[in-house]
Amino acid sequence: MAHVSLSGRLVCRDAGEADLVRRHLPLHVTLTRAEPGCLSFEVRPTDDPLVWQVEERFADGAAFRAHQQRVAASEWGRATSAIERRYVVEGLEPAG
Repeated sequence: MAHVSLSGRLVCRDAGEADLVRRHLPLHVTLTRAEPGCLSFEVRPTDDPLVWQVEERFADGAAFRAHQQRVAASEWGRATSAIERRYVVEGLEPAG
């Protein structure tokens, strides 16, 4: 069983999007870290006030997919859906 990792950046277009991230991020981090199969989850600001570095690690593809589904339906997912994500996912096998 391979771990799944996601690495990349959350890139805001303007201060308004950055405010959305700052407002909704604490609960998003808390809920994600409590998910079954979440091994690590970090979202850190960078030197650019519009960019956050994102590092996620899940036990397996099922845990990662469950996270993605929860996030899509969450307050965080709705509030930040228009914000650009530049992510690379490693270790995820096709569903099936």
